[in-house]
Amino acid sequence: MGQPMQQQQFPILLSTMNDAPGYKVTHVLGEVFGLTVRSRNAFSNMGAGFKALAGGELKGLTTLLQQSRHEALTRLVQEAMARGANGVLAMRFDCNEIGGTASEIAAYGTAVYIVPENQAQQQQPGHAHQQQPQGQPQPQGQAQYQQG
Repeated sequence: MGQPMQQQQFPILLSTMNDAPGYKVTHVLGEVFGLTVRSRNAFSNMGAGFKALAGGELKGLTTLLQQSRHEALTRLVQEAMARGANGVLAMRFDCNEIGGTASEIAAYGTAVYIVPENQAQQQQPGHAHQQQPQGQPQPQGQAQYQQG
């Protein structure tokens, strides 16, 4: 099989946590999701059946699942950024089998606009010039995203 997939760095913060330590949520932009459905070919299914009898990892299906999760995450990030978010909190994956021949992978979470806490403290509550989401700000320490 191929080499293991490298961890993708996205231009927005993705977290399974309900908050982002060191950041303050200034805007909640709603639920976002990314979805993909992938079919498995007949030879892969047959090989997986034989491998299941003998025991061990089903590498072909593992690779399929990794690729599917990556695609779902990419779509989640695209939807969040289209809404002006620079973060997704409470991110989760859901996986279902469809008709025994395909796998559905969904990535979902809450799109948010966040700022570092030290910036949030500088903003005065109720001030008319409060920062609004614009563009796709990049949280500190995140690599530039390139769709692949």
